[in-house]
Amino acid sequence: MNQNIIFPDLQDWDDASQQIIFPAQVMGANIKCRVSLSRLTKLNGEELTEGAQVLEAFERSRFDIEDHIEELIEQEKFDEDGGVSWC
Repeated sequence: MNQNIIFPDLQDWDDASQQIIFPAQVMGANIKCRVSLSRLTKLNGEELTEGAQVLEAFERSRFDIEDHIEELIEQEKFDEDGGVSWC
């Protein structure tokens, strides 16, 4: 794992966008990271319907998600708002 990218243990479920939103800290800057409900469903192999269930699925897949998000950050695959998304 890259020591320059830190993932604090913070995450929120955004029901409106159907995404988990969590921060990454890169050299002191915060980057908004997002993982879609469809991606979490694929990673966990089960239908996810409630916010608490989605957050639990995120925790089970957290290391895989962080690895992928780290790759996106290193490749500078940023969205218009400066964040990264895995849909």
